[in-house]
Parts: sequence; C-alpha cells; structure tokens
Amino acid sequence: MAHDGSEPATDLLVSCTDGVLRLTMNRPAALNAMTDAMNDALATELEGAVAREDVRVVLLGGSGGAFCAGADIGGTDAHERLDHRALDRANRLVRAVVALDKPVVAAVGGVAAGVGCSLALACDLVVAARSARFLLAFARIGLMPDGGASATVAASVGRARAMRMALLAEPLSGEEAHAAGLVSHLVDDEALAETAEDVVRRLAAGPPLALAATKRAVNAATLVELDPALERERSGQSLLLRTDDAAEGMRAFSERRRPEFRGH
Repeated sequence: MAHDGSEPATDLLVSCTDGVLRLTMNRPAALNAMTDAMNDALATELEGAVAREDVRVVLLGGSGGAFCAGADIGGTDAHERLDHRALDRANRLVRAVVALDKPVVAAVGGVAAGVGCSLALACDLVVAARSARFLLAFARIGLMPDGGASATVAASVGRARAMRMALLAEPLSGEEAHAAGLVSHLVDDEALAETAEDVVRRLAAGPPLALAATKRAVNAATLVELDPALERERSGQSLLLRTDDAAEGMRAFSERRRPEFRGH
C-alpha cells in the first residue's frame, strides 16, 4: 500500500486506482498514532467517497510495522490537548466508516490500539496479520474505550471477552482475534498486502448496489447500539479526561513508568 507519488509525503497517503480508494496512515515513527489532522483527513476522504463514482471499495492501512497505536498522547501536554473535541473527531471518523455505502477493508499488521483498534473494528472486513495486536489500552491511562468499541467489540466477541479486553487492557494477537470472531481474515505477515489487495479487488468487481444493501442490513442487525454507544462513550470519556487519574495515566505513559491511580 504505497502512495502513488503524485503528492509529497503526508500523515495520510491517498491514492485511487481500479475502484479502490487506498488510505494509508503515515506516521511510522509514531506507530501511526492518530493526530487531529490525520483523523480529520481520514473522515473527509471517507465522507467524500460517498459521491465518488470512481470508488467502489476503501482499503485502510498503516505504513511501517503498525496499523495505528491510538491517539497521539506523546508529550507533557497530552492531558490538556485531549478533550471533547477529540472524541467528536473520533466519532465522526467511525460514523463515516459505518455510514459509507461501500465496503471498507482494514489491513492490520502490528499494533491496533486505542482508537486505532476502534477504527479497525468499525471496518466491514479486517485482514489481520499474525503479528497484529488488537488492544483496548484505554484503562492503562485512566480512560474508557471510545470510537464505538464498546459496541463493535461486544457485537463481535460477546460481553465476557469484551470486558476482558476493556477492563484488563489485554491485547489479542491476530490468531486470537480471528478465533474470537473479531476479524474476518488471518494471514501470515508476508501475505498481508497481497491478501488485502485480493479482497478489495473482489469487492471492487462485485455488484455495488447489492454490497451497499448488504452492509446496511448487517450493520442494522448487529450495530443497533452503535450511536447510543458513541454518545455514552463521549459523555463518560469527557468526564474521565478531567480526572487526576487520566492526567496521571498520560504522564506515566510519557515518562514510561507505571501509573499510580487514586480514584480522583
């Protein structure tokens, strides 16, 4: 999944050929951690794809050895930077994936954590490499899952496994995620790009009206709680972001130490 070279390198690489819109998060040194600009650019591309006749399917991936490590909480000012606007951005992005009347495929190698995990699991199909790690890491920094993960994970793997991922922040490997029904495809690392391309080629050659109707029907049956979940997450996360525990969690992350949570 390489950029077509027509534009200078940016945090989001965009190309479209043969009916496939390829969106590649491009901050490999930061494991493609999500910035505000990257989030907005992704959402804009997905929203714009609705009206594009040259787009039949979207392929979402990350450059380097990761999909997306979650929100960019590096630096000492992360607690001040993250607020309800960051939640609104994440919700906009997830809604754009789900609402798009064309299939969205995630190719996941390496880490998909935090909102990166939420984004991957909002996609219609997920091609995961064995090296993939799906991690709802929010509890590690004093926060709760957002980006719709409280709905999409439970819809895929059930309440018990969703609670384990969310409360204990335990990662699932690619193999575990596939066995649990969290992802649709599991491949060896070296086959990730080829398999993802094969999947999107098949979708691009498929009947677009039937695929759109199928996506709507399956999502209506399985993600009925998505919009309420996004609102609950926004409300809960907005409160948690103002706590001492969240500030401590982000400081500890930046300082590479274990946080000391006090329930304040």
